[in-house]
Amino acid sequence: MKNDDKIFIEKIENEGKLNDIIISTIMFIGSLGFLIVGVSSYLKFNLVSILNAKEIIFFPQGITMCFYGLTGLLISSYQIVVLKFNVGEGYNEFNKRNGNITVYRKKFPWEKTNLNLIYTIDDVEAIRVEKNNTILNSKQTIFICLKGKKEIPVLQIRKPINLNELEKKASNLASFLQVPIKGI
Repeated sequence: MKNDDKIFIEKIENEGKLNDIIISTIMFIGSLGFLIVGVSSYLKFNLVSILNAKEIIFFPQGITMCFYGLTGLLISSYQIVVLKFNVGEGYNEFNKRNGNITVYRKKFPWEKTNLNLIYTIDDVEAIRVEKNNTILNSKQTIFICLKGKKEIPVLQIRKPINLNELEKKASNLASFLQVPIKGI
């Protein structure tokens, strides 16, 4: 994070990348196992000796395992590609020198351009903080509220942080832009 009195830059990076890679790899291996057992039940012999599928009837168990295996392979492969190419990472730049806000995010390499949104600082009306905590999911987001009721998420936090840290991040941004905070 580069900060001075005229430029405020916040890098957006995947904080839990190693954890995501481990989970995606486990999901890939498990899905491959499901697919191999499903195909083995169709062929009526074991493709891999440690995965016994002789007692599994192809319809409905084997076909269900093939479906779950293929679905898991597709999802985990997509997750691994997203992690490999750092899709969604980037930065937010608040530049008082040129009066612009730049929201930059990486896309897949085969897409023509990365996401590069530019707004003027004069269009910012407020900073809004949203905190949703459920049993399995915690989502904390800081939005820039622009004129015309448009809201741009500039920071999404996956792992829960305490309210003081979230307020501090929002208040630093609000004081830099000299706008009010709403919605804490």
